[in-house]
Amino acid sequence: MEPLERARDVCARWEEELRHELPPDVEIFDAHTHLGNDVDGTVGRYEELIALMDRYGVSRAFTFCLDERDRSPGFRAGNDRTLEHAARSGGRLIPFVRLALDEEPLEEARRCLDLGARGIKLHPRAQKFLLDDERLAPIFALAAERGVPILIHGGRGLPPIAAELEHLVDSHPGTQLVIAHAGIADLANLAHRFAGKKGVFFDTSVWSAVDLLGLLRLVPPEQVVYASDYPYGQQPGSLLLSLRAARVAGFDERQIRDLLAGNANRIANGEPPLEPSRPRGHELLAQPLAHARIHQYLSMAMPLLFVRQPDAFGALGLALNACEEPNGRREELDRIRELLLVARDLWRTLPEAEDDTERRVVARTAVRLIQMADTLAVTADA
Repeated sequence: MEPLERARDVCARWEEELRHELPPDVEIFDAHTHLGNDVDGTVGRYEELIALMDRYGVSRAFTFCLDERDRSPGFRAGNDRTLEHAARSGGRLIPFVRLALDEEPLEEARRCLDLGARGIKLHPRAQKFLLDDERLAPIFALAAERGVPILIHGGRGLPPIAAELEHLVDSHPGTQLVIAHAGIADLANLAHRFAGKKGVFFDTSVWSAVDLLGLLRLVPPEQVVYASDYPYGQQPGSLLLSLRAARVAGFDERQIRDLLAGNANRIANGEPPLEPSRPRGHELLAQPLAHARIHQYLSMAMPLLFVRQPDAFGALGLALNACEEPNGRREELDRIRELLLVARDLWRTLPEAEDDTERRVVARTAVRLIQMADTLAVTADA
């Protein structure tokens, strides 16, 4: 079997595993998806997203354009495509207007909200602005006035953002805010300022279960929404990570159902959020040392794969060797090892890819396998 075909076969088997782990008849709402053509070469396709939603039982999704090649002026073309995709989906895709602060953002926000957009997307890293930018206040005021949520990038590539973001939220009563990527850019400070604050949410679109567990120990379950970050985040790894991290953190079934859909449904439906309870995670993470070593080596390997480079350091080989430890958890380690062997064989084909599209498929598929392996290593006792 060719490496890519074998990788797809392994992912399909993990899809069945995921179905057994999900609560019965559970609804899933994806709070962070993109469609379009990003300047980094990533493509989010309508047909692929809808097919993934059908395959994994996702009822609805918040959707916005990528950092489009034709983003000037003001993401107007990308926003129009988002509105068209939403109309085509029959309500399954809930459109957000993406804004560039240097190109009439307030006018573009009003235009798209009048045309049916139901949220606002801000990306300070991609659009190169800081959270103390005076142009943000009118946008937060408009969102509060219209009763629509703002979803803001909170992942890599940012300085600390918590203090400025808190000022914006507190200065505009009624603001609903979703901080993307578990707020890893400033996780502890964001959680300190926003834990327990109704109307502020964190989405789960991160690569590492350690980051997500770090969030869940600080923020109540009522403030967390499931998100994949399609096309960057892929299934079944995205759902598996969120589900297993929630179980390790001690979520009960109702809280898991609210994470997977209930909390986002309330945002989308304009309903009041649940009263925040208390965080359910743990201060300490206990895991076998072999699993900790696997996580360490995979964290070293992933940046290379993200930029489609060979594993010259041999980090993936070190992770595979760590799977050989006779520590009494042979079945768990064998499952991790299978994922990593398939990922290794696929990664080795990267130099043979005929074009950038093929390289992207190979890299994305290998990332899916390694993320699942890392999730198993970190959440061994889920």
